[in-house]
Amino acid sequence: MSTASVWPQSATAGFRLAAELGYDGVEVMVWADPISQDPAALGRRSRQTGVPVLAVHAPCLLITQRIWSPRPEERLRRSVLAAQDLGASTVVVHPPFRWQKRYAEGFVELVAELEDSSGIAVAVENMFPVRRFGGELSAFHPSIDPTDVGHRNYTLDLSHTAAAGVDAVELARRMGANLTHLHLADGTGAPRDEHLVPGRGTQPCAEVCASVAAAGSTGQVVVEINTRRARGQAERAEDLREALRFARLHLGQRPPTADDRTTAP
Repeated sequence: MSTASVWPQSATAGFRLAAELGYDGVEVMVWADPISQDPAALGRRSRQTGVPVLAVHAPCLLITQRIWSPRPEERLRRSVLAAQDLGASTVVVHPPFRWQKRYAEGFVELVAELEDSSGIAVAVENMFPVRRFGGELSAFHPSIDPTDVGHRNYTLDLSHTAAAGVDAVELARRMGANLTHLHLADGTGAPRDEHLVPGRGTQPCAEVCASVAAAGSTGQVVVEINTRRARGQAERAEDLREALRFARLHLGQRPPTADDRTTAP
């Protein structure tokens, strides 16, 4: 479970809810929450709850451009160090913004260097353009699709494919065996990042999960949904419980039950 799934609550709340619901671990989204920026504090939360940190999401958002360092290269290096400290196997990173010219020019080499030196998979995530007035504008270099460049490890985000109007199954095919990290969420195709509970939108969430399972992937499937409109903790927990049921069902981890009827496609 991504700790982003409990925003605006803190990473601490994410660890507690992941433990309560029976998630295997968390992906820590590094952002304004001070706990998310502190590997020692995250390690304490992990030990207190028994929930391991399996991945770290580097601070790549517009609102996190000053966290740890104003230099994106340094933020990525710090993310890899945090993953090593926490025993996480993966760092998720977005492609560079177009205005980060120096970072963009050396991005492929930097990612490869960090993977070689750390043993951490730096999984580059697919993004989405801004769609307005019948046109599209990408903020990312060279594009929203990391397969246009080629990396050893990719993150496939199904909310982003919805917002981009991209065929998720085809993108997963292009990523191939390098698809090592899946952000499981949904979207309706609206021009915004929705991060719906899987099964509530139009994305082929079940098909992608089944294909990942059939391929024998040893990567991670991370529920990354938006619960900020939840009317209290009980509703937030139920959304995350539903997403977990969906994942386990379509990854083939157990036979379906009556509880899965609301999440089956």
